[in-house]
Amino acid sequence: MSKLWAGRTAGDTDRVADDFNSSIRFDQRMYRQDITGSMAHAAMLGKQGILTENEAGQIIDGLHGILDDLSAGRLEIDPGAEDIHMFVEQVLTERLGALGKKLHTARSRNDQVALDLRMYLRDEVDAISAAIWGLLEVLAERAEEHKADIMPGYTHMQRAQPVTFGHHLMAWAMMLLRDAGRLSDCRNRMNTSPIGCCALAGTTYDTDRFFEAQRLGFDSVARNSLDGVSDRDFCIELLSALSILMMHLSRISEELILWSSWEFRFVELSDAFTTGSSIMPQKKNPDMAELARGKTGRVYGDLMALLTVMKGLPLAYNKDMQEDKEAAFDACDTVKQCLAVFTPMLETMSVNTENLRAAAGKGFINATDLADYLVGKGLPFRDAYKVSGELVAECIRSGQVLETLPLEAYKARCDAIGPDVYAAIALDECVRRRGSYGGTSVESVAAQIEYVREEIAKWKG
Repeated sequence: MSKLWAGRTAGDTDRVADDFNSSIRFDQRMYRQDITGSMAHAAMLGKQGILTENEAGQIIDGLHGILDDLSAGRLEIDPGAEDIHMFVEQVLTERLGALGKKLHTARSRNDQVALDLRMYLRDEVDAISAAIWGLLEVLAERAEEHKADIMPGYTHMQRAQPVTFGHHLMAWAMMLLRDAGRLSDCRNRMNTSPIGCCALAGTTYDTDRFFEAQRLGFDSVARNSLDGVSDRDFCIELLSALSILMMHLSRISEELILWSSWEFRFVELSDAFTTGSSIMPQKKNPDMAELARGKTGRVYGDLMALLTVMKGLPLAYNKDMQEDKEAAFDACDTVKQCLAVFTPMLETMSVNTENLRAAAGKGFINATDLADYLVGKGLPFRDAYKVSGELVAECIRSGQVLETLPLEAYKARCDAIGPDVYAAIALDECVRRRGSYGGTSVESVAAQIEYVREEIAKWKG
């Protein structure tokens, strides 16, 4: 395919240089956005009289034909083309003759690729957001099932205080709500049209950038043409949001991996989302969760790659910026793949409530409640804390738990303790009394679930 930019040079680049320079192998996935953007550009040229209405109409019809042929598989993208923009323009020119060459009036590949990428990533954000909201629906359903099932909560991976399994699931949900919010904010800033900035300085033609932007669903246009073609903040912001999302998925994966081990046995992942061992027949490996955890580093790498590409670039466009797409595409693909597995994996997960409860009965996770009981008897908290710690030590020496320690042993440490201590430190009571806003009581967890469902309803509109 001949070089459309031949002129200043002969356009006869070395074959190895052609391969090195080409982006068609990865930017061809933006063919729909490229053609749609060109249709809007042709419509604007016709509206402004830069082309005749008839010329603009013929170009738009020609572009429709290319889009239909590509979608139906009647036209294959030429891997020898330099990029998707050149391919589309070349085919259009082959079909319309010299008229096809008029499409590129009042634009540059610099603003064209910025437009395509914003449109493509806008669609990706919508797809990823929908997947997050689908996962949130599953979490709300599972939390509803287990809002009263007691388990140990952990700090430093040590049993700390009693919580419910539903409360823990809602903690995951709050992470994902923030992820959805970050993507929404990112999309808002992304939805600014660069088309009409041209190479870097705007154009001498009487264009209507606002018409073109509105036709393509943008909220605004870039206010500075230099910035419009050289800005990749929207890519970096998206990859940052996706990196945080993957960090959350990785943390959830870590807990699923721990919980499904024989040491915990809190949950069992469905056979559909686990694998076996090639040599150990007893194994059921949480490979999907492990892969999601591993792929987190891949998305981090995409973010770091793009930050590094952009960190030293002078204005305006530089060829380095061609490296933006592979990183952005890879991050989006990876996140969508992880979410597609995560949602059904959590939906089909079995929860061993008996093991949750048994684990909560060990580790003295009601020791804080014992201290709170003593505060209620008039002791300062620090004194109550010391007495409670001494009673835990006594239990460890005698092989008991706080619920089975005799009342005499309690009174030996503090005479204010009465028979009502056992009701005060019962796990169900410990959970019931934690009704502070955001706490682990059943009523509080129910309110959290309702909040998540209200947010889901808002998103659905």
